[in-house]
Amino acid sequence: MVDIILIVLLVGIAAGVIFYLIREKKRGAVCVGCPHAKQCAKAKSGGCSCSSGTGEK
Repeated sequence: MVDIILIVLLVGIAAGVIFYLIREKKRGAVCVGCPHAKQCAKAKSGGCSCSSGTGEK
């Protein structure tokens, strides 16, 4: 029973993360993890100048 609850919890968390990522991409966020993604000067050109290491420089 504990295994089933744990699996349901993990699937719920994964679904929430996927839903968040899809929603942010639809809103126009280029770098979802960057707090300045929408205000980024390069956001409209497809790159992100954030220092998080995940975007293009």
